[in-house]
Amino acid sequence: MKIAIIFLTLITGNSFLSVTLCESKAYPGDSSVKGKIKTEPILPVASKHSNTSCFINPKTLNVIETIITGPKGHEITVTPDPMMMWLSPQKQSPIKSKPLHFRVQTDVAHQELSTGFCWFHPRVAAIPGYGKGGNPAIIMTIQKHLVVSDYYSGMYYMRTDDLGKNWSGPIEIPELAWQYEADGTTVSVADVTPGWHSPTGKLIAIGIKVRYSKEGRQLLDKSRSHDAAYAVFDPETNIWTPWKMLANVPEPDTKFFLVNPGCVQWLVKPDGTILLPVYFSGPELGESSVTVFECAFDGETMTYLRHGDEMTVKGGRGLGEPSLASYNNRYYLTLRNDRCGYVTSGEDGLHWLPIREWTFDDGMELGSYNTQAHWLSHSNGLFLTYTRRGANNDHIARNRAPLFMAEVDPEKLHVIRSTEQILIPERGVMLGNFGAAPITKKESWVTDAEFIVGDKPHPRGADGTVWIARIIWSKKNKLIKYLK
Repeated sequence: MKIAIIFLTLITGNSFLSVTLCESKAYPGDSSVKGKIKTEPILPVASKHSNTSCFINPKTLNVIETIITGPKGHEITVTPDPMMMWLSPQKQSPIKSKPLHFRVQTDVAHQELSTGFCWFHPRVAAIPGYGKGGNPAIIMTIQKHLVVSDYYSGMYYMRTDDLGKNWSGPIEIPELAWQYEADGTTVSVADVTPGWHSPTGKLIAIGIKVRYSKEGRQLLDKSRSHDAAYAVFDPETNIWTPWKMLANVPEPDTKFFLVNPGCVQWLVKPDGTILLPVYFSGPELGESSVTVFECAFDGETMTYLRHGDEMTVKGGRGLGEPSLASYNNRYYLTLRNDRCGYVTSGEDGLHWLPIREWTFDDGMELGSYNTQAHWLSHSNGLFLTYTRRGANNDHIARNRAPLFMAEVDPEKLHVIRSTEQILIPERGVMLGNFGAAPITKKESWVTDAEFIVGDKPHPRGADGTVWIARIIWSKKNKLIKYLK
């Protein structure tokens, strides 16, 4: 039997190059093929970077089988039959990778109806080892959304030491209550995200300083009326520091007139430095831009060191509420705009590829707009949590319920539609600003609250619930080094 070896030259910078369209079938005389193989079109593709080759369905582009081929993964064996080919006959086993599955359990952390407020933007962080039985203690930061739009109280917190079975609070934090300027202007901090800083053993809560008139209207007449604020919680003493402002941020009268690290996911690098996404604007208060601050933190003081690329778009108030994730040695950023959500990725958390609109893997728009989205990173997959239109939810303001989660293709930067699940239901009102965080190696939480002010539930069921959607993974999350 004659065989031919085809050597494929892969273009520099590309991992894959298709060969030809052919049919897979049993070849007479080939004793290595046992049984009858169904004939169907396939597309052989080779990768020189991973030393693998695979067969792809040319209609759906789904991978049928991936085979380890060793250092000569670019060699394809072809039989005299022009409709038959197989990979270089090294006896290797196919790559068998079990997919990452998860199930969702939705619980209630708190429920309250009031004519004067609703609870808003609950977000959690796990403090390793401070809960019962060696489990983490979990702190939830939460605020009252008062009757005026975007008018927030001082900071409250809730705590659980048994992974959410029992909660204390909401408890007002005196150190983080409203403050007042000399003329009576109210100063608060809103859109807060807490996170654990493992190198110092402290929890940091980061948000936006905001100034309010007596009527609850936001004031933007001074430099840094919006500023990067943070407070530190020491789990050893159970004491919070008062709010502090991020030190050494440059250009307070020009580029960084307003600095907003609000509703963002931020990361701690192995050396303890912090990557903090912010959106910012100058004194003209035009379209906002996004960048990532690199900051030092010594356990007490957080200091600006430098920032990365500056990104914006025309229209829709620019870009805002950026959230940052790390997965498989790469960084990912999701961005808010009035018209649609955007996404990008980069190698160092500071420099980014051109942004693109969020879509599903079938090319259709994701439909998430004028609100935030957040990440959940697992060692076996990258996931996005979001709201969107197109879910029989046009009766909800900005389609902000239900809350979804789906897996993201980290190379193509689109949402895989078939993996989408509802995390938190729609019950007649929009869901507010939400959070997403790891809790243990086997569990991550997405937290949100129903936006309803009044003393009666909505006919569709909303009753002021503060939700916890537990994502329970089928595999341990190896990215979370500091949690059990």
